[in-house]
Amino acid sequence: MALELKTNPTLQDLQAYVAEMIKERGFDQETLPEVFMLFLEECGELVKAARKTQTIKVDRNSQEYHVADEAADVLVILLDICNYLGVDLEKAFRDKEEKNKKRVWEYNK
Repeated sequence: MALELKTNPTLQDLQAYVAEMIKERGFDQETLPEVFMLFLEECGELVKAARKTQTIKVDRNSQEYHVADEAADVLVILLDICNYLGVDLEKAFRDKEEKNKKRVWEYNK
Protein backbone atom coordinates (compact mmCIF):
# COMPACT_ATOMS: atom_id res chain seq x y z
CA MET A 1 0.00 0.00 0.00
CA ALA A 2 1.42 3.37 -0.98
CA LEU A 3 0.89 6.03 1.63
CA GLU A 4 -0.75 9.22 0.46
CA LEU A 5 -1.18 12.37 2.45
CA LYS A 6 -4.02 14.75 1.65
CA THR A 7 -3.04 18.06 0.06
CA ASN A 8 -4.33 20.09 3.02
CA PRO A 9 -4.28 17.63 5.91
CA THR A 10 -5.71 18.29 9.34
CA LEU A 11 -3.73 17.35 12.42
CA GLN A 12 -5.95 14.25 12.68
CA ASP A 13 -5.04 13.36 9.09
CA LEU A 14 -1.34 13.70 9.94
CA GLN A 15 -1.78 11.55 13.03
CA ALA A 16 -3.56 8.82 11.04
CA TYR A 17 -0.88 9.01 8.33
CA VAL A 18 1.89 8.58 10.90
CA ALA A 19 0.10 5.54 12.37
CA GLU A 20 0.08 3.87 8.94
CA MET A 21 3.60 5.02 8.12
CA ILE A 22 4.97 3.52 11.34
CA LYS A 23 3.39 0.15 10.49
CA GLU A 24 4.47 0.24 6.84
CA ARG A 25 8.09 1.03 7.72
CA GLY A 26 8.26 -1.65 10.42
CA PHE A 27 8.61 0.64 13.43
CA ASP A 28 5.41 -0.55 15.14
CA GLN A 29 7.27 -2.94 17.45
CA GLU A 30 9.26 -0.20 19.19
CA THR A 31 8.49 0.26 22.86
CA LEU A 32 7.29 3.54 24.31
CA PRO A 33 10.65 4.17 26.04
CA GLU A 34 12.42 3.62 22.70
CA VAL A 35 10.10 6.07 20.97
CA PHE A 36 10.60 8.66 23.72
CA MET A 37 14.37 8.34 23.42
CA LEU A 38 14.11 8.87 19.66
CA PHE A 39 11.86 11.89 20.29
CA LEU A 40 14.46 13.45 22.59
CA GLU A 41 17.21 12.72 20.06
CA GLU A 42 15.22 14.49 17.33
CA CYS A 43 14.52 17.42 19.67
CA GLY A 44 18.27 17.72 20.17
CA GLU A 45 18.83 17.75 16.41
CA LEU A 46 16.19 20.48 16.07
CA VAL A 47 17.96 22.53 18.73
CA LYS A 48 21.30 22.10 16.98
CA ALA A 49 19.78 23.19 13.67
CA ALA A 50 18.16 26.21 15.35
CA ARG A 51 21.47 27.13 16.99
CA LYS A 52 23.12 27.20 13.59
CA THR A 53 20.48 29.62 12.28
CA GLN A 54 21.28 31.95 15.18
CA THR A 55 25.01 31.74 14.52
CA ILE A 56 25.61 30.20 17.93
CA LYS A 57 28.86 28.24 17.99
CA VAL A 58 28.51 24.54 17.22
CA ASP A 59 31.08 21.85 16.60
CA ARG A 60 32.36 22.20 13.01
CA ASN A 61 32.56 18.41 12.75
CA SER A 62 28.94 17.86 13.71
CA GLN A 63 26.42 16.56 11.22
CA GLU A 64 24.53 19.10 9.10
CA TYR A 65 20.99 19.65 10.35
CA HIS A 66 18.18 21.57 8.66
CA VAL A 67 15.54 23.21 10.86
CA ALA A 68 12.54 22.26 8.70
CA ASP A 69 13.62 18.62 8.43
CA GLU A 70 14.27 18.33 12.14
CA ALA A 71 10.97 20.04 13.05
CA ALA A 72 9.16 17.55 10.80
CA ASP A 73 10.96 14.64 12.49
CA VAL A 74 9.92 15.94 15.91
CA LEU A 75 6.28 16.22 14.78
CA VAL A 76 6.26 12.69 13.33
CA ILE A 77 7.59 11.18 16.52
CA LEU A 78 5.28 13.29 18.72
CA LEU A 79 2.32 12.02 16.68
CA ASP A 80 3.65 8.46 17.05
CA ILE A 81 3.80 8.90 20.82
CA CYS A 82 0.25 10.27 20.84
CA ASN A 83 -0.93 7.28 18.79
CA TYR A 84 0.85 4.93 21.18
CA LEU A 85 -0.88 6.56 24.17
CA GLY A 86 -4.30 6.98 22.51
CA VAL A 87 -4.16 10.79 22.50
CA ASP A 88 -6.05 12.68 19.79
CA LEU A 89 -3.55 15.54 19.55
CA GLU A 90 -5.88 17.91 17.71
CA LYS A 91 -8.57 17.47 20.38
CA ALA A 92 -5.99 17.77 23.15
CA PHE A 93 -4.64 20.96 21.58
CA ARG A 94 -8.11 22.49 21.27
CA ASP A 95 -9.08 21.50 24.84
CA LYS A 96 -5.83 22.84 26.29
CA GLU A 97 -6.13 26.09 24.33
CA GLU A 98 -9.61 26.67 25.78
CA LYS A 99 -8.09 26.32 29.27
CA ASN A 100 -5.22 28.64 28.32
CA LYS A 101 -7.62 31.33 27.06
CA LYS A 102 -9.04 31.58 30.59
CA ARG A 103 -5.63 31.88 32.19
CA VAL A 104 -4.05 35.13 33.26
CA TRP A 105 -0.65 35.39 31.68
CA GLU A 106 2.02 37.35 33.52
CA TYR A 107 5.53 37.80 32.30
CA ASN A 108 8.58 38.78 34.26
CA LYS A 109 10.38 41.52 32.39
